[in-house]
This record gives sequence, structure tokens and C-alpha cells, in this order.
Amino acid sequence: MTMNKFPTSKTPDTEKRPWMEAMPRWVGIGIFLYLSIFALGFAQLFLVPVVLAFLLSMVFSPIRRFFDRRGVSQGWSAVIIMSTLLAGLLMIATALAVPVSGWINNAPAIERKIEIRFNEVSGPFSGFFSAKEKLESMTQSDNNQVQQVETQDDSLTKKLASLIPTFITQSLFTLVLLLFLLASGDMFYEKIVHVMPTLRDKKRAVRITQDIERKLSRYLFTITLINAGLGIAVGTAMWALGMPSPLSFGLIAFLFNFIPYLGALAGILIASVVAIVSFDWLGWPLIVAGTYFLLTTLEGQLITPYFVGRSLRLNTVVVFLTISFWAWLWSVVGMIVAVPLLVAVKTLSEHIEALEPLGHFLAERHAELIRNDADDGQAAP
Repeated sequence: MTMNKFPTSKTPDTEKRPWMEAMPRWVGIGIFLYLSIFALGFAQLFLVPVVLAFLLSMVFSPIRRFFDRRGVSQGWSAVIIMSTLLAGLLMIATALAVPVSGWINNAPAIERKIEIRFNEVSGPFSGFFSAKEKLESMTQSDNNQVQQVETQDDSLTKKLASLIPTFITQSLFTLVLLLFLLASGDMFYEKIVHVMPTLRDKKRAVRITQDIERKLSRYLFTITLINAGLGIAVGTAMWALGMPSPLSFGLIAFLFNFIPYLGALAGILIASVVAIVSFDWLGWPLIVAGTYFLLTTLEGQLITPYFVGRSLRLNTVVVFLTISFWAWLWSVVGMIVAVPLLVAVKTLSEHIEALEPLGHFLAERHAELIRNDADDGQAAP
């Protein structure tokens, strides 16, 4: 009787590998994520005002409920809140219009003065730069020189002017939708509870919506108060240093600080440029920038983590990546809504068992987890 020397191996048809079984599911998830990102970018003009309106409605929901408890109707509450908001926006725009328009009109003179300041600082290196320019002119032939023509259509003023209609349209859409959301009260929450099939699902939907609204409204309202305090501190410091239009710098600090990371850097840059133009001594721009940086650092490292970080407890790396992703997707508005959306996702994952791993990933590492890991490491042989 002959025997086969080699063992028969199982064919792919007789033995399915686990990764082959899971591959269609992961392919579907990847396609879904890709299409979702594409849809978010494609529908930016529509989704940006919608998301902003919902976030603002959560900011003002505690105020609306305060009026509800006082017997004020939801329609009048919405009118009062919107009138106050529009008055505040009008005051901010009026306060910023004069200095910003002056900076734009004097842009050529400001540019020349900055260039003079730069030449004063780079005086010892002027010989090196001139030698470098001569070397480049010798190596380049006349035939390879490209004549650069600056057209008026590419000017910064016309680019900004082309964005004004879109900005006005989206702002009006956001304000109108915010008015309807405030006037409708808790209608959306009632509709969500109504469509849930079982009583257990209805209770869980109520818990989720209330928790998301509570955390988002607390976060956004607290951030607004902190930014207002930072604006007062920056405006007072700029006034003490003799900067022109200190109120404008306070408003800039208040508005720009809603943009994490980049907002503070933009404010420091604007203050430095104005200081270069306003003062003769070159040390004043460093003092102004250092003061602005010190105030934003105290706010970002001490005040905000104390009042906000204790309740949110988000992973800082995930926060930075989330801000970068939404900045790439929706530009400046994406950086503003990145953290609130992350808070909503984390809160949702705390109430749904299937999303618990995602919630642990988004959260920071708690002290008790660190102690448990240390104890496990000591107990291990």
C-alpha cells in the first residue's frame, strides 16, 4: 500500500481565515468613512451654518429655560436672546471697523515701515544677502528669467470682497435657523423620544440628549466667559503698554480664542505688527508679544483646564488631531466646532455599549487607571 509522503494541505475553500471573513466588513466601513468625509466637504456651505446654529442654541438653552421658568413664552425668549446677540455683534463690528479699516488703508505704509525695521535688524547680514543676490544673478541666464506680472484681480482686497456675499448669506442663515431653534424649545427632543420604539429606548434617548446638551452648553458657555475674561485682560494690558486701540485687541483676543491654538498665535502676530509700526524702540514689539503670549498661556494652561478640563477629560492628542482634521475640512469654522463635536461623540459613546471603546480612546488616562497598571506591573512575575 502506497502512502503519500507529503501531508495534504487544506485549500482556501476548506479553511477560511478570520481576516478574510472580516475583510468585507472593514472595506464597507472604509467606503462609508470616505463617502462621509466627501459629503461633509461637498456640503460645507450648507452644513457649516446648520452646525453653528445648533451649537449656539445649546449655548443659549440655559438662558431660554430661565425665561421659561419665569413664564415667558418661547417665542419672546427667542426674540430677546436674538436681539441681545445681534446688539452684541453690532457693537463688536462697530468697535473693530475703524481700526481694521485703518490698517487695511495704511497697508502699504505699514509694509514699508516693517521693511525698514527689518533692514535695521538685518543690517549686519546685508553683505551676505547682497553677495547671495549677485551669485544668483550670475547663475541665471536672461532666457530663464520669468516676468512676474501682478494683476489687480489677485489683490487681497478683491479676494476678501469676493468672500463677503458668502459670509453674509451664511451668517443670515445661521441667525434665522437659530431663531427657529430657540422658538421651538424642546421640540426636537420630544420628536426623538416619540420615534423610539420601546420605553427603555425612550428613557435612554432622554438621558443621551440631556447629557449632550448639558455638557455642550456648559462647555460653550464656560469658554465664552473665559474668552471674555481674556479679552478684558489683553485689552487692559495693551492699554497699559500704550498700544493704539486697546479695545480692538481685547475684542480680537475674545474672538480669536474660540479658535484653539492658531487663534492665540494670530493675535500675537497682529499685536507684534502693530507694535512694530507704533513704537520706535525695537524692544517694544517683543514686550507686547510676550505679554500677549503670557496671558494666553495662563488661560490655556491654568484657567481653561481647571474650569473645563476637569469635566471633559479629553485626550489632548485626539483634540489636536480633531482640530487639524476639521480645519482641513471646514477651515476656520471647522476649528471652532471641532471640540464641541468631539464632546458630543464622547458623550454619546458613554451611553452606548458598542461605542464604549471609542469613549475610552477619546478620554484622557485617569489616575486610577495609572495606579491599576502600576499594581498589575508589580504583581506580574
